[in-house]
Amino acid sequence: MSDQDTPQTPKAPPKSARRRAREFILQGLYQWRVGGADEAAIEAYAPEMEGFAKADREFFVGNLRGVIKQQAELTEQISAHIDRPFTELSPIEACVLMLGCFEMRNHPETPYRVIINEAIELTKAFGGTDGHKYVNGVLDKIAAILRPDEVAHRRKGK
Repeated sequence: MSDQDTPQTPKAPPKSARRRAREFILQGLYQWRVGGADEAAIEAYAPEMEGFAKADREFFVGNLRGVIKQQAELTEQISAHIDRPFTELSPIEACVLMLGCFEMRNHPETPYRVIINEAIELTKAFGGTDGHKYVNGVLDKIAAILRPDEVAHRRKGK
């Protein structure tokens, strides 16, 4: 069998700078939530991590700082849509939900479906087996409140 006969596994599309930044934000939030690292330590360490040079640094810093600064408001907003105390969520799901909620609140230029899809992909990559389904459901409920016009418009279009 020649190389031409061997089926090729399709390559995943290259990750965008924002997707990479979200991965580093998630890792930073995990270090903050689980390990007690502070913002300055996370920001100092992240650039040393493999692949960080290809991430959107400004997006990384703004969102990391924003989530940490707004943690109380984000936790309150998320808690209204979950079936257990926020502290009982897995650290990955909690961090992804905080990031997704923060982006919906503070980045109106990013469509809510993009934010939810990115959150699902992060949870699939770093979280538990079905965590992405839970994250999807919670962020859908939050989108309906934070972005009602956008959600209604999307539903009409289907």
